[in-house]
Amino acid sequence: MNLHIDIQDADFVGAFALLGLLIGSFLNVVVHRLPKMMERQWHAELNSAATATAANPDSPLPTPQPEPEFSLLRPRSHCPRCCHVLRWHENIPLLSYAVLRGRCSACHGSIGLRYPLLELGTALLFAGCAALSGPTQLVNVLAWCGFCAVLLALALIDLDTYLLPDPLTQPLLWTGLGGAALGWTGTALIDAFWGAAAGYLSLWLLATAFRWTTGREGMGHGDFKLLAALGGWLGWAALPPLLLLASSLGALVGLTLLWRQRRATPQIMQNDSATRAPLYIPFGPFLAAAGLVIMASGHEPFYSTLGLRLTDFGLVLK
Repeated sequence: MNLHIDIQDADFVGAFALLGLLIGSFLNVVVHRLPKMMERQWHAELNSAATATAANPDSPLPTPQPEPEFSLLRPRSHCPRCCHVLRWHENIPLLSYAVLRGRCSACHGSIGLRYPLLELGTALLFAGCAALSGPTQLVNVLAWCGFCAVLLALALIDLDTYLLPDPLTQPLLWTGLGGAALGWTGTALIDAFWGAAAGYLSLWLLATAFRWTTGREGMGHGDFKLLAALGGWLGWAALPPLLLLASSLGALVGLTLLWRQRRATPQIMQNDSATRAPLYIPFGPFLAAAGLVIMASGHEPFYSTLGLRLTDFGLVLK
């Protein structure tokens, strides 16, 4: 994405900031409900299989009781404590949170700070995409706004559940490849293809080597798919700086959390590793954060620092 900021485009940027607020409000719903929808589906499939196995072949299967509709649209947004259904003026991004002072109007329970922060973050990212591309590249702006929105949702879902859902990672991958083919992302199709392939294989090989060496799983398949999607959007050349940045952020956060855990743990427990809970940090949020940084800055500064230059024939020395 090329920097193209013009003060006359303020209305265009402002419109996308407003759109970001609305999409951010919807992302709060996606982050909260999509894992629960997947869990319900898994339970339904397990119950169906168990019923079919245990049932007498000569008797009809019991009719399953229908469950209340639960989707991204139903039921309406409500307080998780008192089930108060939010009225329209209680569901305005940022403004409602400020007016209500972060509390439910019915039970006065606190509303998590994540809700307005996600709305604000989405607005800033959408405004940034609009400023980076300009009004002459509307389709490009819309494509990258969608990219940002999905990455935000994936990062928060991974933080909450250690899951990177296929309903988000797979469309992100295919839209990246499709956008490259249609010229919507600014990434050449061949670069997007090899970016997706190299992204998936690099983490798959790393996880396989870790499993063979330690006998434990070190990374989920969702991380493979997310890096493949990032490679499809940003191209193969973005993968080295992206992985370096994501790994550095992950290591920094991991060391900080480990230091805090040890400080909070009595010395007698520090000497007994069996009593300490294992520290697991999802990698998805760091991949998403690095992807957003590379989207905004490009990969050229990374290679320039190493004295390399990207050409049609690959990387060469300056």
